[in-house]
Amino acid sequence: MIAIYPGTFDPMTLGHEDMVRRAALLFENLIVAVAAGHHKNTLFSLQERIDMAHEGVGAYPEVKVEGFTGLIHDFVTRRGVKVMVRGLRGVTDFDEELQLAGMNRTLMPDVETIFMTPSPPYQFVSSSLVRQIAMLGGDVTPFVSPNICQRLLQKVQGCDQ
Repeated sequence: MIAIYPGTFDPMTLGHEDMVRRAALLFENLIVAVAAGHHKNTLFSLQERIDMAHEGVGAYPEVKVEGFTGLIHDFVTRRGVKVMVRGLRGVTDFDEELQLAGMNRTLMPDVETIFMTPSPPYQFVSSSLVRQIAMLGGDVTPFVSPNICQRLLQKVQGCDQ
């Protein structure tokens, strides 16, 4: 069975990597689907985010990374995906994810949405918070892998470390 883990991954965090590792144990094949994110003001380009996702999940041969634009419906339909994996960190995520799951259920009645909660160290980690911390000169090493930290620092402050 093929599952998909969609997101903008701007940048991919250790929380995302944890979700991929755990979802890869549940499904034969997992696609990390990196969204263009036209509705978001992303820091990294789509190709940069795809490259970072490749770096973050390289240890898992059953995991593929693909970028996409447009509706997740079209991406899922073309690949015959039957399960969408989504992460829930808290009540705010739940409300938004419930709405997305309902809409996706209407558009793709044959696709199930599975919610997973992060492992405890990552329960409050989000890409947007990591970007804000980096932009304000804070330490993001507890939240992203070293290679992604390097990319992030280069992007926001010329990587003077």
